[in-house]
Amino acid sequence: MSDPVSHILSLGRALPPEDRERLVEQLLESLNEPAAAELDAAWENEIQRRLAEFERGEVLPIDAEDVFAKARRIAR
Repeated sequence: MSDPVSHILSLGRALPPEDRERLVEQLLESLNEPAAAELDAAWENEIQRRLAEFERGEVLPIDAEDVFAKARRIAR
C-alpha cells in the first residue's frame, strides 16, 4: 500500500465499528459515482423521449388504478 493509504487505513481501524461501516459504505458508493452519473443521464434521455411521445399523442396515458390492478392480477 502507498503511504497515504496506509495512514488512512490505520486511522480507519481506530474508528468505532459503526463509523468504520459508514466509512466503508461511503467509499464503496464513491466507486459507483461515474456509473450513477451515466445512468442518471440515460434515464433523463428516456424520460424526455417518453414525454415527447406523449406530447405528440403517440402514446396514451393509462390510469394508475388500472396499472396496479393489472399488476395485482399478474402477481397472483
